[in-house]
Amino acid sequence: MKVNLDESLGFILNRTNIRMKNTLLHKYKDYDVTPEQWAVLNRLWVRDGISPKELAVLTSKDQPTTVRILSKLENKGFVSRQVNPEDHRSFSIYLTPKGHASKNALIPLAFEVLDRATKGIDKNNIEITKNVLNQIYKNLES
Repeated sequence: MKVNLDESLGFILNRTNIRMKNTLLHKYKDYDVTPEQWAVLNRLWVRDGISPKELAVLTSKDQPTTVRILSKLENKGFVSRQVNPEDHRSFSIYLTPKGHASKNALIPLAFEVLDRATKGIDKNNIEITKNVLNQIYKNLES
């Protein structure tokens, strides 16, 4: 059986993901933030003061990767770790003033990338695509 890679859903998804990440990386270069760090910041803008484990789940990353991202964000001054008062063995992650302020610059840039990526695509087709991709994701859950 011959497989045409250019027609493979997995290949198309991966290629598109790489292109979107690289475009976002270019937009965020001046702010010293990667797309992976953006995802963590985005979750913290919605819910500050959560554990690295919760952030890993919310960003669909494994815990070691999440901890590395948090270390980089902490070194850059975007987040701080504070001992969890309910469990002194764990930490909660909080945005710093720099982390809070970055929202005003980074969100509009993300929308620029999304607008560019979806240019000429009917809004209904975008919703259908998101629903289909979310169903594929759910289908592959363990």
